[in-house]
Amino acid sequence: MITTREDRRRTFETVPAGGDAASWWGRAWVSALELAARDPARLARGRAYAAEGHVEAVTVTPGRIVAYVRGTRARPYRTELALTPFDAAGWDELLEAAAADPVALADLLEREVPQSLAERILPGAGELLPRCSCPDPARPPCKHAAALCYRAARLLDADPFLLLLLRGRGERELLDELGRRNAAHAAREQPAAAPDFPGVPARAALARTTLPPLPAPPAPPAVPGLPPACPDESGVPGAPDPLALDQLATDAAARALALLRTGEDPIGGLTLWQDAVRLASAHHTAGLTGAARTLYRDLARATGRTTTDLARAAAAWRQGGLPALVALEEPWDPPAGPFDRARPALLAASRGSFRPERNRLTEGTRQLRLGRDGLWYAYETRPGGEDWWPTGRPSADPVSALPY
Repeated sequence: MITTREDRRRTFETVPAGGDAASWWGRAWVSALELAARDPARLARGRAYAAEGHVEAVTVTPGRIVAYVRGTRARPYRTELALTPFDAAGWDELLEAAAADPVALADLLEREVPQSLAERILPGAGELLPRCSCPDPARPPCKHAAALCYRAARLLDADPFLLLLLRGRGERELLDELGRRNAAHAAREQPAAAPDFPGVPARAALARTTLPPLPAPPAPPAVPGLPPACPDESGVPGAPDPLALDQLATDAAARALALLRTGEDPIGGLTLWQDAVRLASAHHTAGLTGAARTLYRDLARATGRTTTDLARAAAAWRQGGLPALVALEEPWDPPAGPFDRARPALLAASRGSFRPERNRLTEGTRQLRLGRDGLWYAYETRPGGEDWWPTGRPSADPVSALPY
C-alpha cells in the first residue's frame, strides 16, 4: 500500500474563486459547523472574511485542516478545524462498502462523494471542532474558523478526497486498497448458472410441422399488489421523498393492472391537468395528512393552478371520473329535450323550480349540470354564493341525481 507523507499532507496556496460551496457535499460540510454555531453574526463575518480573501494557504492532514487567517490585527491567526479520523475498524467497514458498490467506486473516480457513503464520510453537526489563536475563544466558532470552513468547502467541491484525507487516508493509498478489494470481490463472484431450458435438436426445430398452441396466459390478479417499502432517507441530500415514491408506485400498479385486463391504458389520453386531478382524487380534501397536503401543493404548482382549483376538480373526479371533470369545467349548449323533461320532473317531485342556463339548472343553493355523457351532476353552494362544489353521484334521472 502506498503511504507517503506527501499523500497524507496537502497544501493549497490558492483556493478556488467563488462564494459559497457549489457541491452538495461542500454545503453539507458548511452545515456541520453552522448547525453547531451559537452566534450567526460570527458566521456572517466569517463568510465575508472568506469572500474577501483573508484565508491564506490551507493545509489538510489526517484529523485537521489548518490555515492562517488575517483579522483586524497585523499578524494573522493560526486557525484549524479538527475532525476525528476513522480507526482501523471504521476504515475496513468503509472500504468494504465502497469496493462492493460499483456506483460508489464510479463516483469516487469521478471525484464525487458517493451518496451511499455520505453519512459515513461527511461530518455531522458539531463534529467539526474549531480552534483559533485569536482572543475570542469563548463561543466557537470564531469568525476566523468560520472563514476557514467556508473556504475549505470550495476545496472540497473540487476534490472530495480531502474529506477522506481528514478521515485519515490519502488518495493514492485509498485507490490502491480499493482496487485490491474490488478485485477480490470480483474473484469471489461466481457466474450465474445457465437456465435449465428444455431443448430440442436443431433438425427437429426446423422441421415443417404444426406447433402446439401456446398455453393460456395466467389470469390477472384481483387487485394490484402493494409497492415495496421505500427507506426513509430524508437525511441524505437529494434523496427522493418515500411517500411520493409510494404514491407513484401504487398508481403505476393500478394502471398496469387495468392495462393487463383491458389492453388499454386508462389514462393514456389525459392532459397534464386531468392526470394531476386523477392523482389528487385519491386523497380526500377533508382532514388531509401532511403527505396529502404536500401532494396537493406540488400538483397545483406543477399545473399552474391553485390548491382550491385542484380540490374542487378532485371532488368532481371522485363524483364520476373524467366525464364529471368535463361537466365541471366545460359549459355547453345541449338540445332542449333533456331540459324540457327534467324541469317538470323536478317540479313534480317537489324539488323546486329550476332556472336553466346553458347545460345547467339552478335553484337556490342547488344546481344540476348535464354532462356530455347524458348524466346529471349535482352541485351545491352556500346561500348567496357562487362557489359551486360537486356533490352526490351522477344519474340519468335529474331527481335521483339531487342528494336532497
